[in-house]
Amino acid sequence: MGLRSRVVTFLVGFFLASALISAQTATTSLRGTVTDPKGAVLQSATVTLDNASTGYSRTTKSGNDGVYQFLEVPPSSYTLTVTVAGFATVKQDKVTLQVSQPATLDIAMQVEGATEIVEVTGEAPLVNTTDATQGNVFNTTQLTNLPSEGRDPVAILSLQPGVTYVGGGTNQDNSKPNLTEDSRGGAVAGARSDQTNVTVDGLDNNDQLRGLAFQGALRVPLDSIQEFRVTTTNSNADEGRSSGAQINIVTKSGTNSFHGTLYEYNRSNLGQANDWFNEQAQVKARLPNQPGVLHRNTFGAWVGGPIKKDKLFFFGGYEGELADALEGMLRTI
Repeated sequence: MGLRSRVVTFLVGFFLASALISAQTATTSLRGTVTDPKGAVLQSATVTLDNASTGYSRTTKSGNDGVYQFLEVPPSSYTLTVTVAGFATVKQDKVTLQVSQPATLDIAMQVEGATEIVEVTGEAPLVNTTDATQGNVFNTTQLTNLPSEGRDPVAILSLQPGVTYVGGGTNQDNSKPNLTEDSRGGAVAGARSDQTNVTVDGLDNNDQLRGLAFQGALRVPLDSIQEFRVTTTNSNADEGRSSGAQINIVTKSGTNSFHGTLYEYNRSNLGQANDWFNEQAQVKARLPNQPGVLHRNTFGAWVGGPIKKDKLFFFGGYEGELADALEGMLRTI
């Protein structure tokens, strides 16, 4: 192999390894203890984690202490199956694992008798007892139901305890409208806004120039997000980079079934109330009481599905926006 080929191979391997290391922060983990009806730990229990929608499957065994664990698991909803000789098989559905939030699920086996399989159909409440991180995970349902200005997820990212957020246009130097000063309007747990670390699928998405707390260099459309977590305090060592909030955004992926969405959202001045200060200025100037004009039309389409069942998937789409804004505020001449 020539020098050029070795250099190319090294660079490709380096970037692939870097991507894999970074992507670890967009995953999660599951652990628990397998016990018998009396609470004694069970060794060598076979534990399987399955996701039928993508064909994802991993299997492990409990150790001498009865503990099993799955590391670096993609966030999703899984089925957990536990088998031990002499005990009825336990099958737990709707095990929801969320990004950057380690989960614990203990399994109590039953002695094998007339019942061969014990199925638990209710959604398991998973508790993080693995680390001391504090934060909240927002899933697809919450992202869809929560209101967002212009379908921009930035405002939703700031819905956390300990967050001070008053919008990206605050604390700006008028002579440099595209740059932001020390924007305390995006402070998390008292930290500067530029101390926030924003990642998308584990990859760096920080805007080094503007340093905004909740907006990365690449805008992520709302309909492309599967879930996200904002770790406000006590982040783990694998997060790195900064001392502020750690924002992990996970985008959607295709599954074994085709899914898509087509949408259009329109905002006009119909029924819009006037701003109080704008109204007072108009009244004093004997002008009509009219709110500022803001027209916005957001539209898009997204689709995902299988390329090769259980192996390879695709997901992509497009989002566009037409906006017309007029300030309507009284100007003194």
